[in-house]
Amino acid sequence: MKHLLKLEDWSTEEIIEALDLADRLKYEQKNGIEHKILKGKTLGMIFEKASTRTRVSFEVGMTQLGGYPLFLSSNDLQIGRGEPVEDTARVLSRFIDAIMIRTFEQKEVEALAEYGSIPIINGLTDYCHPCQVLADLLTIREFKGKLEGLKMCFIGDGNNMMNSLIVGALRTGMSISVACPEGYEPPKHILEFGESFGDKFELCRKPVDAAKGADVVYTDVWASMGQEDEKKIREAAFEGYQVNDELMSVTNEGCMVLHCLPAHRGEEITAEVFEAHANEIFEEAENRLHAQKAVLVKCFE
Repeated sequence: MKHLLKLEDWSTEEIIEALDLADRLKYEQKNGIEHKILKGKTLGMIFEKASTRTRVSFEVGMTQLGGYPLFLSSNDLQIGRGEPVEDTARVLSRFIDAIMIRTFEQKEVEALAEYGSIPIINGLTDYCHPCQVLADLLTIREFKGKLEGLKMCFIGDGNNMMNSLIVGALRTGMSISVACPEGYEPPKHILEFGESFGDKFELCRKPVDAAKGADVVYTDVWASMGQEDEKKIREAAFEGYQVNDELMSVTNEGCMVLHCLPAHRGEEITAEVFEAHANEIFEEAENRLHAQKAVLVKCFE
């Protein structure tokens, strides 16, 4: 049994194994080869945050693997009415075979793993988004043929996406430069993790500095879910932190653009750049399905 609580918990070897398995499962799905690897298994999907891609990809993925996905809204669970997470973990462990949770606090995911006796998968927290980054790495490798030696840059907030991308990129041999305004940096321990890789990590204030020589440009919304009341403040803080033609002009030829979606065209990315790289972005979205199927299989090993 394995958990995916945050990407820091997985070694380089484990990440690459998951990507290789995702490749195989994607090929089999595209070619009509059934893989009912998790027949008879039930996945409980707890949602305390709304979702499009996370819910659909996990629900479809578990079904394709032969298992049964069970949607659990926080409105329908006692956890949404104050039941301690440790009690929820111990109860659900007696009914189902694994839990995927999309929530706010990382400590809730960690508590499920501590008190439960089944695999726990982090579908997103305010701290990290490991499933998305595995899909991102899968997409980059598909388009570029490799990960090691490539340069990624992330333009925007030091949020859950930046945190997980720093870990995922560096663990798989990429270098990464991130650009964010002062006061919007990743947590100290994530910066220290990046700095432990020497010149493979760089924190910039100017987006153009981060984008120089990049093979992959990544961005995300300026105000994530739960930060809507900060929208005006963030719009002012992130002015100039946009992926546009000017920024792309300093990247390497054939540079990819990725976005975890939903995208706010005209804010963090222009409509022109988004549409020019739509094939990459929507393949990235599809790869949530294949990467998460690999995670599910790995967690049951």
